Amino acid sequence: MHGSRPAPKSRRAGTLVAFASLLYVVSIHGWAQQDKERFHNAPASTAKTQNPYAGKADAANDGKTLYGTYCASCHGATAQGNGNVPPLASTVVKSAPPGEVFWFITRGDVPNGMPAWDSLSEEQRWKIVTYLDSLEPGAAASSGARAVASMTPGNWPAPTAPFTDFRYESPGTSRKITLADLPKPFATASAGNGPQLVARPADAWPKAPPGFKVELFATGLENPRLLRTAPNGDVFVAETKAGRITMLRGITADGHPKETHVYASGLNKPFGIAFYPATHPQWIYVGDTDAVVRFAYKEGDVQASAKPEHMADLPHSEGGHSTRDIAFSPDGTRMYVSVGSKSNVDDPDTTPAEKNRADILVFKPDGSDMRVFASGIRNAVGLAVDPKSGELWCSVNERDGLGDNLVPDYITHVQEGGFYGWPWWYMGNHQDPRHAGKHPELGSEAIVPDVLLHPHNASLQLTFYDGEQFPEAYRGDIFAAEHGSWNRSARVGYEVIRVPRHGTARASGEYEDFLTGFVLPSGQAWGRPVGVTTASDGSLLVSDDGSNVIWRVRYGGN
Repeated sequence: MHGSRPAPKSRRAGTLVAFASLLYVVSIHGWAQQDKERFHNAPASTAKTQNPYAGKADAANDGKTLYGTYCASCHGATAQGNGNVPPLASTVVKSAPPGEVFWFITRGDVPNGMPAWDSLSEEQRWKIVTYLDSLEPGAAASSGARAVASMTPGNWPAPTAPFTDFRYESPGTSRKITLADLPKPFATASAGNGPQLVARPADAWPKAPPGFKVELFATGLENPRLLRTAPNGDVFVAETKAGRITMLRGITADGHPKETHVYASGLNKPFGIAFYPATHPQWIYVGDTDAVVRFAYKEGDVQASAKPEHMADLPHSEGGHSTRDIAFSPDGTRMYVSVGSKSNVDDPDTTPAEKNRADILVFKPDGSDMRVFASGIRNAVGLAVDPKSGELWCSVNERDGLGDNLVPDYITHVQEGGFYGWPWWYMGNHQDPRHAGKHPELGSEAIVPDVLLHPHNASLQLTFYDGEQFPEAYRGDIFAAEHGSWNRSARVGYEVIRVPRHGTARASGEYEDFLTGFVLPSGQAWGRPVGVTTASDGSLLVSDDGSNVIWRVRYGGN
């Protein structure tokens, strides 16, 4: 690949170049993104430090208990990772010299949300290292049973408007966050509160506004993520961890797919799916974590007829934001690809691993002529083109570590050449204190997004509703899946939202809760929305990688 992060129009020419990178971390999940030579650039001398508890089963058991106390809230009960927090049961962690891991636990990386655990005794830190070394790479996600679901309400303070949490999310409730509502950084501590996933209780079900009915559309999927509907009505779902794309065809009388087929497998963390050209497509493009590939396609295909064709390499890393969405301009001349940052707030000026990341890139459809379309967008998980105006929109995960109510995630139309702040600024001219004094010339350049969403919502895929089943007021509105928080003391998100546009091409800043109920009163989550698409009959399909299912929301009238 060629090119570099472009400067906003008022910035001096030049590229952002750099040296070393740390992973975006809350706890020790930064370990999955270390430098290949040394773990997070640990001093060379640390590699020689031996673990005094190496191989001792009782030390590993003690370390497991300590892990549960200090680490599991972010990394998961079995070190399986949560959302953007990668697993610790990985070859990266296991292959790191124990002295380097110990050094990183002790030192931390506070700007990226990783506390320094020097408050723990050396013995405790070494025992955590011993426990991590005992884990088999890749085994954590399937090991251990989920926690037992509890309906006992948690005890959290009531939120201060306009901010909220899962207890107050209710279908049809309208919300609007403005710049005037933003608190100062660190008004609250940065929380480590990863989702504790439980099996869906028999009486738990998503809630939609009056007149809508929620049905279980497809089950038995493996990590269903982004959804896209083909022009002929077939629905394609990226099963990211399984490395495959599955196709669902038709809807039975009782609301299930008539046919299910594995369209393609053997992919590398696939996420984005796009059909090209838009009418009578001849290709299906897929966004792997490290490349854009495409499959020859004709309408009605249930399985790829040949191996994928490699179109373009993409920036990638072990860990960090891994999703890559794809969209095409209406005239078919541009291919947009979103690439999230490697870290939370590492400075691209001194971090070469952030080159061409936290950007929306644009290519020709053949994968050539790469350049940056818009920059400073920390993680544009979802891309969508407005079918009427042709404008590109995105759904963005903003940074963490500044407190419960900073920084808002957002949905916005994307200005070509626009700079959206990351990592030095946010929401216009609000400077991130972790980069105080840097790039003062960019404060006035940073664009304020169209719709400020609740901080830590984790906004993923978005889609423009182009069906005819929902009431007229919904036509052209945006639906977006909010995967849910981990960096907030009381959970927020875990829902699908609606962004009304009132028949215009713009959003006025407000959004509404649309599909809620994925979190129990205890704060345990049983579902996490990821993808949204309009089905051929005008119903809305929602993928849920917490329950590994797809939900269907249809309108039945009053």
